[in-house]
Amino acid sequence: MTISIRLAALICTGLLSLLTGCAAPGGEKSVSDAFDRPAERNLLLGLRAYDEGQYPEAERALNEALRLKLNTPKDRATAYKTLAFIYCTSGRTGDCSTAFKSARTADPSFSLSKAEAGHPVWGPVYEHSKF
Repeated sequence: MTISIRLAALICTGLLSLLTGCAAPGGEKSVSDAFDRPAERNLLLGLRAYDEGQYPEAERALNEALRLKLNTPKDRATAYKTLAFIYCTSGRTGDCSTAFKSARTADPSFSLSKAEAGHPVWGPVYEHSKF
């Protein structure tokens, strides 16, 4: 199976935060250690399901990742952001706005990229959720 560019980018950019605190005895960080943590595993599964267009499964896995207490603010913000995208595209604007607010609460430095913020479906909800 080929991996999409978006998923590869998400994995690469999120890998360091997923590995925070996962040092092997020699001080080396292990991807398998991060994957062994249930919250982080669910985050990765949710991002993968989202990328593959399996939105109900993505929503379930991302909510489970949050319920299991993701370790880093960036990971929590990523889960909420992806949930916001799911909510907005399925017409749940209130949930979308709440998820964007939760992402900012989880990680005060959270923001969408210029391309994400310009999206016609969730861009306006994101902008409005700032207030």
